[in-house]
Amino acid sequence: MQSYGLDFGINYGQIANNLPSHSRVAVLIKSLNVSRIKLYDADPNVLTTFSNSNVEFMIGLNDLQSMKDPIKAQSWVQQNVQPYLPQTKITSINVGNEVLGNNDINSYNNLLPAMKSVYNALVNLGLSQQVTVTTSHSFIIMSNSFPPSSGAFREDLIQYIQPLLSFQAQIKSPFLINAYPFFAYKGDPQHVSLNYVLFQPNAGSIDPATNLHYDNMLYAQIDAVYAAIKAVGHSDIEVKISETGWPSKGDPDEVGASLQNAEIYHSNLLKRIAMKQGTPAKPSIPIDIYVFALFNEDLKTGPASERNYGLYYPDGTPVYNLGLKNQVPQGGYFPGMIIEGKSNALSINFVLYILTFLVFVWELSIL
Repeated sequence: MQSYGLDFGINYGQIANNLPSHSRVAVLIKSLNVSRIKLYDADPNVLTTFSNSNVEFMIGLNDLQSMKDPIKAQSWVQQNVQPYLPQTKITSINVGNEVLGNNDINSYNNLLPAMKSVYNALVNLGLSQQVTVTTSHSFIIMSNSFPPSSGAFREDLIQYIQPLLSFQAQIKSPFLINAYPFFAYKGDPQHVSLNYVLFQPNAGSIDPATNLHYDNMLYAQIDAVYAAIKAVGHSDIEVKISETGWPSKGDPDEVGASLQNAEIYHSNLLKRIAMKQGTPAKPSIPIDIYVFALFNEDLKTGPASERNYGLYYPDGTPVYNLGLKNQVPQGGYFPGMIIEGKSNALSINFVLYILTFLVFVWELSIL
């Protein structure tokens, strides 16, 4: 067995009433070798718990109306960012989540001014070199995504996206997109290949304009976003996946939402991350991904799938085998993760499991 340090991020959502303490989550994150966490707020308890760790944080900020005010933006940064640096590695502020496409014109108009105010606050406080400002988008901002070279943004949103891209290029900020091949399959299972969306062996597709071969939908979606960005005049912005995942359970009409498919999707995705793969159009840029999500969140609204995207149950038990070996005693605890390899390091990994378990027991004893 060979252990891999996987360079991936994970979304740590907290819309639930049964999640473990932040200190227990820290044990889990350490055992997973997760390098980055994305929060949907700036939870001070989480940021304090992860001080002096090597985990980088993207924190969320959703009050766009208030953040247009430079004074309020600077106050927010002084309260929610500055006190935790450098002990906690806050590297990015995500201003708004899936704002464009939510049919709230006010939030459309507030997004860029809010981002600019937050960025200027970081400049004023001498933090702009270590903390960047961005915003994450739903894939519904795309009007076309296939073939990837024909990727295009929705016409009604270009007036907002174009100045946003100009600002992000200026401050060297990544373009974040939430991409879920699951939605494409769920919406048209008769015509979308399950193997194609799950990174399983398949014939794939050829982009007729570039002759590039795509063997999975996620990479095609990423390259479609690059093409859309280029179509509005930019080739200097990196695309990162701020959310992707697959639900382990869903309502009866949610085709494809199953434990088996979720296991296949995530295990294949993590293997490709470990290989530091790029997309066909950007082969030299390894995919940069935040997996959604760390835990099942039982208070989320909507279809059943919304409450079943987690890699873990609240007790630390994996929802499924990630194609990474997990040893979990009954009752659950926060395990290490290793990928099958050619060398045999089983004894070392066993010691790591024991150490992780002892740390977890110690954490429980002080709660």
